[in-house]
Amino acid sequence: MRLKDKIALVTGASQGIGRVIACRMAAEGARVVLTARNEPNLQKTSKLIAAAGGSSLVIPADLADKKSLVNLIEKTLAEWGAIDILVNNSGIIGPTKRCEEISRQEWDECMSVNMTGVFLLTQAALPAMKKNRSGTIINVGSVTGKRPLPGRMPYAAAKMALVGFTRTLAFEVGDFGITANVICPGSTEGPRIDRVCREMAIAEKISIEDAATTFTAPAALKRFVLPEDHAGICVFLASDDGANVTGQDINVSGGLVWY
Repeated sequence: MRLKDKIALVTGASQGIGRVIACRMAAEGARVVLTARNEPNLQKTSKLIAAAGGSSLVIPADLADKKSLVNLIEKTLAEWGAIDILVNNSGIIGPTKRCEEISRQEWDECMSVNMTGVFLLTQAALPAMKKNRSGTIINVGSVTGKRPLPGRMPYAAAKMALVGFTRTLAFEVGDFGITANVICPGSTEGPRIDRVCREMAIAEKISIEDAATTFTAPAALKRFVLPEDHAGICVFLASDDGANVTGQDINVSGGLVWY
């Protein structure tokens, strides 16, 4: 129960890594605010938490809409009075195209969700954290924030920007006892990587199996990592054990990157 009585807000909690993080934090004693655009899937996450004896609150929100995010923060504070942990997990994969093929709309959508939404929600949550002079901000990035990824330019640009955002944020909020870190998942089992592999197979005219191998072969462990791996790091960072870890970009990649 390392997060007992803490209030955690997890974006993208309707599926995938976000759902696993939310469930793990609830299992560690946190009360968890679940947010995403898909309310039916958020309710599924909430039921999983309730079945395990945890507590959650469903508040749908759109990361691209500042008013929606302000409403999310206000409802959280009205219901539970604080925000101790913010996990900015929501993200989209963006187009699988070369630079000259990407439309402005595709570029803007990817940057809006993957970077601008993180900025807006963090901005909205900071006053409550500063008032309490404590808090943990965890941004879910990608190893693509550390290296190029041809054919995925908007995604790579957003994830690289997230590292700079997080490092700078850590120094802006440190005086208030707030930590800020970004975890950098490697290729993670689940629907998202399945979709990426399918789209890569089409774009590069290769098999889905060969597309998957391009992600696993360069890793030291030669395998995909699991959503549970990322949840464990998030719990560590939000617990007393991670109190002096800030401004870091932490790889959870099976040895895919090491810098």
